[in-house]
Amino acid sequence: MPAPAPRLTLIDGLIREFDRALRTVAAANVAARPNPAASCPESVTLPEARRHAAGLMRVNHAGEIAAQALYHGQALTARNPRVRAALLEAARDETDHLAWCEQRVRELGSRTSLLAPVWYAGSFAIGALAGLAGDRNSLGFVAETEKQVIEHLESHLHELPPHDERSRRIVAQNCEGPMPPRSSTIWKDGWRCNSPRSRANPRWPEQSDTPSSGWNVCAPTSTTASLSWTTTQPNAACAP
Repeated sequence: MPAPAPRLTLIDGLIREFDRALRTVAAANVAARPNPAASCPESVTLPEARRHAAGLMRVNHAGEIAAQALYHGQALTARNPRVRAALLEAARDETDHLAWCEQRVRELGSRTSLLAPVWYAGSFAIGALAGLAGDRNSLGFVAETEKQVIEHLESHLHELPPHDERSRRIVAQNCEGPMPPRSSTIWKDGWRCNSPRSRANPRWPEQSDTPSSGWNVCAPTSTTASLSWTTTQPNAACAP
């Protein structure tokens, strides 16, 4: 039987988070998945169009840095180990989005934001505060954030030069997100957890007689950090 992993001290955790921050804002991020724009030839040749597209993709890159920091901050203060694992998995997926956006900005002859460390630090603090409010509120925060991000990315699809298929494919892929965990029941339950009805009845918000399939991440007694697909009662993430 393998020995249990050593428990990290506060200093260990802070060093780990500082290392993650450096890797995100200073190192060259490498995607684990193929670039969705790999098969598209470059079609943006006019200088004005290239500057416009680069500016939008720079904003998207900064948003991916903020997303990484939010997930890391929430994971740091998450109470449930499976919620923490789901948040870290989502952060790993954001690395792909980050790498694709960075590559596209370079292709367009521009650079990423010089304020990346500021975006990371501020977003990490917000994420940590959301996690301190409890896992249920933290998941609700994730769900609402994702909703706003998707609306923002969809607006960029309308603003990009119509013939910039490379940028469009990257933004469209970032809109879809991973499956799971970002689009799975954990985030949907988080949104329901933060609905007015659930706040009025915190014990078991929006109960239903019909069970649903979803990612079981909130079993109170679980010590396993992995996720498993299971059939659970609705809104398992909301259960105290």
